[in-house]
Amino acid sequence: MDEEKPNYKPWIVVAVGIVIFIAFLMWVLPIYTVWSSEMSGKAQLAEAEWNKKIQVEEAMANLESEKLNAQAEIERAKGMSEAIRIEGGALTPTYIQYLWVRQNKFNDKTTIYIPTEANLPILEANRMK
Repeated sequence: MDEEKPNYKPWIVVAVGIVIFIAFLMWVLPIYTVWSSEMSGKAQLAEAEWNKKIQVEEAMANLESEKLNAQAEIERAKGMSEAIRIEGGALTPTYIQYLWVRQNKFNDKTTIYIPTEANLPILEANRMK
């Protein structure tokens, strides 16, 4: 009676393969974790630098805008100075009323401005009733 011995060789190969695979993972995972953290840090640094560049560009745009607004204000003042010179060199009450009306820019075409002593317009509130 010849008894066959069980063949353990394939199971031993599988067990050794699993042990080698686990050892490989134990060696690779820490290296991957460090590399992944480094890449994440580099990405955050790049994003922070990009945000800084955006803020600098916005500040430069605001500065340019303020410079242009200042130039526009200077030109407006020059125009006002020339208009006052043409008017006779003085701000008259009539001219001040004209400037007030012009500044208010009445959009309603039916608005009628009548200057009063207090410089307030009289509105026809009951006209449509």
